[in-house]
Amino acid sequence: MARNKQLPRKLRYANEMKSNKPVPSWCVIRTNRRFRTHPKRRRWRSTRIKR
Repeated sequence: MARNKQLPRKLRYANEMKSNKPVPSWCVIRTNRRFRTHPKRRRWRSTRIKR
């Protein structure tokens, strides 16, 4: 990918980075480990971001 990115694409990448966080540990404890994984979590190698 080019070093100089277009602004809309850069904003999309930033949103994807923000939404790729794991479930907080307090949430795992509170739900008795029912929710350990995030359903919308993205794997950087296996799934691509829409351009």
